[in-house]
Amino acid sequence: MKEFKLLLFNEKDTINLGYRLSFCFKKCFIIYLYGDIGSGKTTFSRGFLQGLGYIGHIKSPTYTLVEKYFLVSNIIYHFDLYRLNNPEELEFIGIRDYFCHQAIYLIEWPKKGKGILPYADIKLYLSYYNNLRKAHFIATSIYGEILLKKLSYNNINYNYNFNL
Repeated sequence: MKEFKLLLFNEKDTINLGYRLSFCFKKCFIIYLYGDIGSGKTTFSRGFLQGLGYIGHIKSPTYTLVEKYFLVSNIIYHFDLYRLNNPEELEFIGIRDYFCHQAIYLIEWPKKGKGILPYADIKLYLSYYNNLRKAHFIATSIYGEILLKKLSYNNINYNYNFNL
């Protein structure tokens, strides 16, 4: 499955979506998170981390650029590149050192790191849709396709699974 779309009725739906995706993977991967400010990128990430068992405070890495979470079986790097003016600024924070690990990478505002960041397995576009939000996943690797297939199968029993 290369694409998967659904509507999210509230913040809880966005958290649940991240939570459910966390159960779909078996190895490390990269997900790009696109969307306007307030569209749910960090909320999705919070659900994802909670699904992996993280119980601490989860904040947006807008000012730190990256938050690192250590879990029993995984390391998660959550990037927010919103404040970057130039992709080369990533070299100053040692971006290549982050991507030499077997880890999970959640990257908000990936366009700001174009040409420096590795390719994503999944791109998630979160957008406003009337009074709701729309989630549009696009797989950009074979592994991403496997993840989306699992995620779409897991959504069959949820009332907000609308293929738009």
